[in-house]
Amino acid sequence: MSEENFVSFGEEGAKLTYGSYLRLPQLLDAQHLESDPPAHDELLFITIHQVYELWFKQLLHEVTAARDAMLAGDRLWWAQHLLQRVHVIERTLVQQVDVLETMTPQDFLEFRQRLAPASGFQSVQFRELEFLSGAQDPAYLERFRGITPAERERLDRRLAEPTLWDAFLSVLRGHDLACSSEEEVAASLRVVAHDRSQYAVVWALAEALLQHDELAASWRARHVVMVERMIGDKSGTGGSSGSTYLRSRVPLKYFPVLWELRSAL
Repeated sequence: MSEENFVSFGEEGAKLTYGSYLRLPQLLDAQHLESDPPAHDELLFITIHQVYELWFKQLLHEVTAARDAMLAGDRLWWAQHLLQRVHVIERTLVQQVDVLETMTPQDFLEFRQRLAPASGFQSVQFRELEFLSGAQDPAYLERFRGITPAERERLDRRLAEPTLWDAFLSVLRGHDLACSSEEEVAASLRVVAHDRSQYAVVWALAEALLQHDELAASWRARHVVMVERMIGDKSGTGGSSGSTYLRSRVPLKYFPVLWELRSAL
C-alpha cells in the first residue's frame, strides 16, 4: 500500500473523531423540553420518539432497497437479507414500548398539555413506511396538519412509487407465474407453496413480507395498549380519538392475499 493511501486508525490521525462522525453535539442538543418547570420524564418521552424516528429512517432505507432489489430481479437474496434486518428492527420498536411504560400516567400528565397540537399522527416517516408497504390511502394527506411542503412532497412521491407488493408481483412475473389479477396471484401462490423446492426464493420472500406485516401489526397493538394505559380513552393531543383511532388501525394488513393463502392451503 502506498504511503498516500495509508489510513491511520490511531488517535494520531486526528482527522475524524467519534463525536464528529456521529454529529453528537447536534444530536445531544436535540432534546428540548417544553415543560416549565421541567418535568423529569419529558426527556424520556422526547428521546424515545426521536429514537423511533431514527429507526423509521433506517427502515425506509432498508425497505426501499429491498423493494428495488425485487424489482431488478437479479438480487433477490439481497432483498431477503434486508427484509430480515427489517424484522429485527421492528422487534426493537415493539420492545422500546417497555421503556416508555416506565413512565406513569401521573408523570406523563405533568407535561402532556404542552404537547398539543403535536401528535404521533404527524409522523411523516411512519406514514411513508405504510405507503411503501402497500397501505396507500391518499385520504391521509388531507388529514395531516402542520407538515411542510417538503414533507408533503415526500408523501406524494411515496404514493406514486411502487410498493413492496408491486415488487413482489414482479418477482412472480420473473418466475413465469401469473399475477394479472388477485385470483391469479392467489393461484400462483398456491403453486409456490406446494412446490417450495422449485420456488424457494419466491416462498422465502412471501414469508418475509408476511413477517413484516405481522411485526407492524404487533407494534400497532402494543402501541394502543400503551396509550390506553397512559391516558385511557382521552382524545389524542392532535385532536384524534386517541386509543379508539389506534384500535381501528390494528387489523390493517399490508398483504391480505398472503394471509388468505393460509386458508387455501
